Amino acid sequence: MIDTSTEIKAVVVKVVTNKPVRKTPYQVKGVLMRKYSGMKIVPMLDGSYREKYLYPRVQVKILNEQIYIIGIKEGVSPVIELCDKFKLLDFGNITFEVNECDIEESKHQFRPSKNLVSYRFITPWVALNHMTGGKYRFLTNQEKPSYLNRLLGQNIIFIANEIGINFEEKIYTKVKVSSLFPKPVDEKKWGAFIGEFKTNFVLPNYIGIGNGITRGYGSIYGLFNPKSFSFSQEKLAKDTSSTTHQEHFENRDDLESISLSDVPKPKRRRFSKKKNKSKSRPRLKKPVNKNHQKENSKGPIKKKVRYKLKKQNRNLSKNRKVLFEEFIIEDDSSSVGESSDKNEDQKFNSEKYHKRQHRF
Repeated sequence: MIDTSTEIKAVVVKVVTNKPVRKTPYQVKGVLMRKYSGMKIVPMLDGSYREKYLYPRVQVKILNEQIYIIGIKEGVSPVIELCDKFKLLDFGNITFEVNECDIEESKHQFRPSKNLVSYRFITPWVALNHMTGGKYRFLTNQEKPSYLNRLLGQNIIFIANEIGINFEEKIYTKVKVSSLFPKPVDEKKWGAFIGEFKTNFVLPNYIGIGNGITRGYGSIYGLFNPKSFSFSQEKLAKDTSSTTHQEHFENRDDLESISLSDVPKPKRRRFSKKKNKSKSRPRLKKPVNKNHQKENSKGPIKKKVRYKLKKQNRNLSKNRKVLFEEFIIEDDSSSVGESSDKNEDQKFNSEKYHKRQHRF
């Protein structure tokens, strides 16, 4: 862990192309991994560092039909290196010329603040997975905002831990969503919200919070600098003019606080070798009576053996189901931030998958 006074850098690269980009982050990453296979940024895109960094150091976003590449800490240098060689993006059916890369570096990120800082979710915040979503459904409308505040606080502390921040202060959060009824997203039907929040922690622009970060969900933007924001400048300027971007949070009862001890440590998944399928299910040999082999071939003994085989197979499949359910519970209980979709991201973040799913 490092001290909060340590300087942590972040970089945001806006890729200016000759035409609007209507692709997904996975498609863009697939092209980058194929064209720049020898560069340092590739292992940070294809999942090679997934065991080392639970929170991705390089993130790709498609915002307002433009490509944004965000580098955090160890990802800053590889992102800047890519910009020096960024000329074309060839998707097969369409090619984009890179006119320029607008690079914005920031320092002293991921640190506690003495005041509240306002942020807005510019892409849906996927706060609920199938476990937290189950708990959320049974809450009253009065309890739901507090639950979302605590989830957001856990998300922020998870990111701070993964970056290596050592702090003792409590994280204060205040979430304001457009609706308490989550919108299902993705094939997993996770629950997503649109809105904004305040917290006493400094975060870089465009990074992802919550589930589905590698898919572009949960991207944030600080409301304290609306002039450089190209999505809805008039609306953001109006919002920030009515409320200051920094507020004192002492003696406020509308804030939810969470400390480091309230967040369980995520468990890193250990990958085991696949077992031979031929040995996964035991085979029972039919008993043979030498004296009455012909006599019993169609008799009660054959029926009895079939019954035992079906019964044992039924018990085996039942045990497998229990073990599988326990694995899911253990995996998701540790996914306070983004580790719940970890295995899936390893599947998606590969050049082979991109070639199979998308036509370049």
